[in-house]
Amino acid sequence: MEGKTVLITGASGGIGACMAKLFADHGARVGLHYNSAEEKAKQLAEEIRRNGGTEELFQGDLLDQHVREDLIDRFVRVFGRIDILINNAGTVFSHVHFSKLDEATWDATFDLNVKAPFYLSSRAFEHMKRQGGGRIINISSITVKYGGSATGFHYSAAKAALDNLTIGLARIGAEHQILVNAIRCGVIDTPLRTRISGYSEDRFRERVAMIPLKRAGQPIDIARMALFLASESGSFITGEIFNVAGGD
Repeated sequence: MEGKTVLITGASGGIGACMAKLFADHGARVGLHYNSAEEKAKQLAEEIRRNGGTEELFQGDLLDQHVREDLIDRFVRVFGRIDILINNAGTVFSHVHFSKLDEATWDATFDLNVKAPFYLSSRAFEHMKRQGGGRIINISSITVKYGGSATGFHYSAAKAALDNLTIGLARIGAEHQILVNAIRCGVIDTPLRTRISGYSEDRFRERVAMIPLKRAGQPIDIARMALFLASESGSFITGEIFNVAGGD
């Protein structure tokens, strides 16, 4: 990864921050995108610099069309090229029964989890074609495998669309050596889980007990798979969707 450039969206969160540190530790120059968590992003940047890494912060709300259109070009203006794009930013905007879900929440969920990765990938694609190749890694969810829940249909539907986008881009990108893959995250132990409506430690333990490996994943489990796919080890892999979910 020495000298490679990587843009990670949603880099201030648990999985994004872990990926950023791992890539920087392996010599990559890292773009840290964040929306509102400025303090966390600055702390992450400082940690990477302390450890001898190279980074740059990029703030922007991916629900904003102008941010989606400009982020890749901003990154390239700083680093000169884009070797790896990791579409990590994503969230569940509401945990209500699907019968009560309003259209604005549905739209926001798709805007962040599908539309943003699509337009970022589209713009990165043009730069990667001129460079002679690149990697795009989409962060999906194991909920796609089961169709989601009554309070999470909109999120799993968006991630299913992201999986489909992965396969389509991979086919188009193959002739340009642009490799596109997705990682379906299982139950990962990050602070995000505590912000889910109705969350309790008991319910979390019950969910973890359903995982064949009998433990929740850690952000490093996802980060290592992303590093593998972005490295030379992943040079003959494209159009694949990997479950990193403890057997779920």
